[in-house]
Amino acid sequence: RILVPMAGLIDVAAELERLTKALAKSRLDLERAAAKLANRQFADNAPPAVVDKERAKAQAAEQEISQLSSQLARLQRIG
Repeated sequence: RILVPMAGLIDVAAELERLTKALAKSRLDLERAAAKLANRQFADNAPPAVVDKERAKAQAAEQEISQLSSQLARLQRIG
């Protein structure tokens, strides 16, 4: 793992905005997947492959939210 000082190399405000938008999108993706999975009709009627795909989407969104949140926190310390 190599750490590179980013202060002065990036536009912190623009990067904060980009990460904030990406975080909002990931949260929306998680919300949508969770709503589908919480819907009893969907879970009962959808083919297992489709349900598994939604679970994978939810898990991927959770991981992305975690990563983006960490990046935002680090960037806010720089800025």
